[in-house]
Amino acid sequence: MIKSAPKDLSIRRVPVAFNASFVPQQKLYFTLEGMGKLDTVHGKVFRAIHVEKQKLAKDDEIFAWVAQQGVDIAKFKEMYSSFTVASQVRRATALQEGYGVEGVPSMGVAGRFYTDGTMAGSMQTVLQVVEHLAGVARKG
Repeated sequence: MIKSAPKDLSIRRVPVAFNASFVPQQKLYFTLEGMGKLDTVHGKVFRAIHVEKQKLAKDDEIFAWVAQQGVDIAKFKEMYSSFTVASQVRRATALQEGYGVEGVPSMGVAGRFYTDGTMAGSMQTVLQVVEHLAGVARKG
């Protein structure tokens, strides 16, 4: 969807945290993004957590795993602990609260509209709803 999106549509992934235990994974996402490693490592993170059932819920677990991926761990730790990443986590939390996100994947449009698979009936329908809502937002 991101590659085929219209040029006037900005699509942004935002990792959410339904409780404090998710914050290290948010920091992992924003750190990889900030280091320009998101495209190459994000799929591996997803696989490690959801397929291989690895625990990547605490800082030390994340650091050990990231080091195994060939990422410069000193630079990773520096960015992971940075003000920038902490600010991104705060903004993600504010966005999540503003939209009232209750599950993932969910999609917000223009700071005004929100939908998810449950509301729309399926993820395919979500994309159709988002396309419609983007059109509404364009019209003002």
